[in-house]
Amino acid sequence: APGLMQTDGNANDNNEEDAKSEFDIVLDKVPGDKKIAILKIVRSLTGLGLKEAKQIVDTPPQTLKEAVAKEEAEKIKKDLEEVGAEIVLK
Repeated sequence: APGLMQTDGNANDNNEEDAKSEFDIVLDKVPGDKKIAILKIVRSLTGLGLKEAKQIVDTPPQTLKEAVAKEEAEKIKKDLEEVGAEIVLK
């Protein structure tokens, strides 16, 4: 019976991971002095033009990308946080 309990515990862990395999990347806060650096990354991520990307950066919180794999989401979050943005993965 103890062996079965462990297996059940592992199955639950896997289900939780499966449930969070995709993330939305939300630009939460943009410090005024960091807008240009953040804007460059937002444009490269989204493929938007300058005007559209500027609207996103000027009006946080904004979802930048949806249903992104965890590894990619973590990388994007790190890149944006390095230039001063506050990012939330949902």
